[in-house]
Amino acid sequence: MKKYNAIIFDLDGVICHTDQYHYEAWKAVADELGIYFDEAINNRLRGVSRMESFEIILERYEKEMSEADKEHWLTKKNEIYKALLKNMSPADLSLEVKETLDGLRESGHKLAIGSSSKNARFILGQLGLGEYFDAISDGNNISKSKPDPEVFVKAAEYIEEAQKHCLVVEDAEAGLKAAIAGGMDCAAIGDAVGCGLGTYNLATFSDLLKVVEN
Repeated sequence: MKKYNAIIFDLDGVICHTDQYHYEAWKAVADELGIYFDEAINNRLRGVSRMESFEIILERYEKEMSEADKEHWLTKKNEIYKALLKNMSPADLSLEVKETLDGLRESGHKLAIGSSSKNARFILGQLGLGEYFDAISDGNNISKSKPDPEVFVKAAEYIEEAQKHCLVVEDAEAGLKAAIAGGMDCAAIGDAVGCGLGTYNLATFSDLLKVVEN
């Protein structure tokens, strides 16, 4: 009897790392608008939607901005980001992550993505994982971003598993809160370990194999 039937992964910071690309794209937009932007502000954007991220950046903007102008800048940011993502390749997928995913699949677990990103499918394609996961729930099928549980609840629905039988793997506090709100256990990795919300804390990605075996 498996402890969990399915594992749902956040994408950025868990399966791969695109933080630098996000930072460069947001920095380009902020610079053009004359807004101060640095790594510390960028860290506040992790795990939240594109619009919410832009609202955080606009905290330092001294003028009013219309919704139409916001959409213009969001589109521009995403165009810059997607251009940078073209630099990604299967070489950006670590051997540890790929071997762990393969091990989980071999042990009979369903694997899904639960990401706020609207570019999740493109990124997975660049990594050589385009058809790898059983389901993808991302920014294109949700109306509420983390810490709302919608993205994970829909992932569980797509793979036809009860939420209590799913384990979420996250690197951001907002993602852990989303998993908990959705009635799912969660494994924290990276910066998320420090917030103390994880059902499990992973030192490395491969520790996931020990979690599901116990």
